[in-house]
Parts: sequence; structure tokens; C-alpha cells
Amino acid sequence: MKAIIEKSGETTAGSATPARSVRWALASLSLSVLMPSLDTSIANAGLPTLAAAFSASFQDVQWIVLAYLLAITTLIVSVGRLGDILGRRRLLLVGIALFTVASLLCGVAPSLWLLIAARAGQGLGAAIMMALAVALVGETVPKANTGSAMGLLGTMSAIGTTLGPSLGGLLIAGLGWRTIFFVNIPLGLLGFLLAQRHLPVDRPEARRGRAGFDNAGTLLLALTLASYALAMTIGHGQFGLLNAILLLAAAFGVALFVFVERRAASPLIRLALFRDPLVGASLAMSALVSTVMMATLVVGPFYLSRALGLKAALVGLVLSVGPLVAALTGVPAGRIVDRLGAQRMTIAGLVGIAGGCVVLSMAPGSCGIAGYLFPMIIITASYAQFQAANNTALMSNIGRDQRGVISGVLSLSRNLGLITGASVMGAVFAIASATTDITTARPEAVAMGMRITFAVAAILIVVAIAIATGSRTLAARRSQLGDAERGRTATARS
Repeated sequence: MKAIIEKSGETTAGSATPARSVRWALASLSLSVLMPSLDTSIANAGLPTLAAAFSASFQDVQWIVLAYLLAITTLIVSVGRLGDILGRRRLLLVGIALFTVASLLCGVAPSLWLLIAARAGQGLGAAIMMALAVALVGETVPKANTGSAMGLLGTMSAIGTTLGPSLGGLLIAGLGWRTIFFVNIPLGLLGFLLAQRHLPVDRPEARRGRAGFDNAGTLLLALTLASYALAMTIGHGQFGLLNAILLLAAAFGVALFVFVERRAASPLIRLALFRDPLVGASLAMSALVSTVMMATLVVGPFYLSRALGLKAALVGLVLSVGPLVAALTGVPAGRIVDRLGAQRMTIAGLVGIAGGCVVLSMAPGSCGIAGYLFPMIIITASYAQFQAANNTALMSNIGRDQRGVISGVLSLSRNLGLITGASVMGAVFAIASATTDITTARPEAVAMGMRITFAVAAILIVVAIAIATGSRTLAARRSQLGDAERGRTATARS
């Protein structure tokens, strides 16, 4: 973290934050990323215990995870825009407080459905923290060090994801399931105090737009995203009539949302932003890459246990390598972005992910654990590089009044990619394995399913590379046309 601020001088670019406070401000933003990531994975470790504690079915306790993810997915753009209007520091403090109180309520919940309701409250707080932490980087860190800061936040996200299952298992075994939620309370209090003391105070202009919140667009987008998320998650792997209806409702909601936003006096999302090829490309690439990364979480456990015959403990250890690599490479990746440029390193990260997917799609089962780990290390290290570069490229070119909403949209694109990956890539894996029950499939079938799934993943990343290069070319052409137009105007005036 020291390297991020060593060039910042007395104040950070675009804010009045003293350089000595930047480190603590980044610590508060890091906690704001760590806690939601931790709670995305820590609850999964407790599902069997929670099913027994509440005498509930596995389908019922799955809503403990689903309620949290749905709240984040449906609200993350809206809270980002609200931060642009009311002030990002102020709303972040509300989000941290809400997340902490909801964690307490989760820990003392006397029934399953009250726990699920408290998890939805946690999801709202998590949406605020995830949307605004990235947006506040621009007000806390000099622009020349944005890549390093984005890499740090990526590292904290990876640490939270990695730590969740193991920490959850230890807490449940030693102190009971309620402690997996109580652990957020000291972290939340620390994050709140650091944010209150060290984040830059909101500028007065952020408060003057308070009346401009787009209620109709917010409600419509939330319903649309909820429809899509439910279409991709209910049914437990079976796509039925209800899934199709929800998917059609989501498609209709997108069209209606665009119609409403074009006529709104103060739209939730300025659709003109998506005319910028770099913005649209960044969001599309983020969704595609997240879809592929979810495939590693869906396919990996079955391949390691069924095809390679590993015991559960060793499967968990192997699966933790990927997030660990992402955690270790996040900050160095950000520094490389600062030195070599965001757009160039975005493509480099995508090429690395594609290469790893190709190796996985061709690796014979005789290579064993090494044949899985080597390409997975390449994929996760390249993913850390892509995340730092893509986030930096997008947030560096967005006006201050739209940073919150664009940060929310960026997080949304990742969440939608994860949800789509869990459903679509899971279906590809099941179909490629030629079985109706993957838990009883033959090792050879599972291995074939893994290879075909990652061949499809490689194709998706090739599409992302095409988007990256195409948007870069289009942006360069627009810049040249703009320079030519300004030259003609100057000549005419003279």
C-alpha cells in the first residue's frame, strides 16, 4: 500500500486528502471489498449445518446464499447512482453500518426465514460497499497510481473469497454457525471508523442533485435484474417454463428500461455513456470473463473428485490455489498497469486466460493435479491482471458525477457473468459429460465434460479479445476524426 501513495505528494489528485491519510483511506476501502467477498463464500460452508439447525431442506437453505446475491445484483447500480447524488462517503458509511447490523441480526436469527431476510439486508449493505469502494478510489488515490489501488482491491476480494470457506468451517466447528455472521461485526466497526475519519468529505455539488434520483428507472431495473437472476438460479439446474417466463420478462424489462431512460429528466444511467466504445467493451468483457471464472468453480470440484479421485480435503486445498494466486498477483498486476497502460494489459490478461483455458481443454487426465493446477494458475494470475487493467481503463475515463453508477454497473456485469456462468457453463458441463447426474458420472465422462467446457470458455475469451481490439480501434478512429474536426474548425476561424 505504501507504493501506491509514495508519489502522491501532499495531496491526492482531485481531492484534499493529505497523503498521510491515503493509506488509511485505502484500508477502509479494502475492508469494504473484503467483507462482501468474505460473506459471498463463508455462508456456503455453513449450509449443511444450517439445514440441520433449522430442520430445513437443502433447497430452502440455499436461499441464505441466493437472497444475498439477489440483493446485490438487483440494487448495485441504483446505490451507485444514489452515491453520485447524495455523496459517496456518506452512503458508504450507511452501507457499512447496514451490513454490520444485518450481520448481527443474522447471528441472532431464531428462524430460517428471518435469517434469509437479514441476509437480504446484508446484501443491500454489500451492494453499497462494492459499488462505492471502486468509485472512491478516484477521490483517494492519484490517477497515476489508480492501477495499483485497483489491484489492491482485487487482492482483497480474492482474499475474502479464499478465506470464506476455510474460516467458515473453523468457526462452525469451534464456536457454532452463528459466529460466521458475528465475525463481521468487529470488521464492520473498524471499517466504519476508518472510513469516517480518513475518506475525503463529499463535495457540496454532490448534494445539490438530490432531487434527481430516477425512481421509475431504479424500480424497473431492479425488477429486470431480479427476473434474470431468478431465471438463472431457480430450478436447480433444470430450465423449465418458469425460467423461460422470467427470462422473457427480463428481456422485456431491458427494452422498457431503455425506453424510460431515454425520456427521463435525470436518468439512472446515461445511455449516452454506452456510445463510448471503451465503456461498452469494458462491461462486456467483464461479464464474459466472470462467466468463464465461474466455470472454474463449477467444474473444478467435480473434475478433481470424480475424474482425479481426490479426497474432499485435497479438493479444497487444490481449489484454494486459484484465489490465492489472484490475491498474490493483484497488487503487482496493478503496478504493471500503471507502468504499461491499461488497454494493453487488458488484452494481455485476456490472452493469458484464453491460453489457460486452451491448455485445460487439451490436458489429458494422466497429467493429474499438475495438469489442472498449471493452467489454473495461468488463468487466475491473468484474471488479476485483467481486473486491474479493465477497472482502471473504465474508471479513469468517467466523469466524477458518474463514477458511482458506472462502478455499480461494472460490479453488476461481474455478478451477471457469475450467475450466467453458474447456470450456462454448468449446463454445458453436464451436457458434455453425457449424464443426468454428474455426481455419479464415470471419471472419463467428467474429464471429457471438463475439456469441452473449457474449450467453450476459450471461445468466450476469444470473443472478449475481439471486443477489446475492436473497441480500441474504434476509439482511435473517433479520436482521429475528432482531431481532424477540431483542426478544420481552427482553420475556418483563422
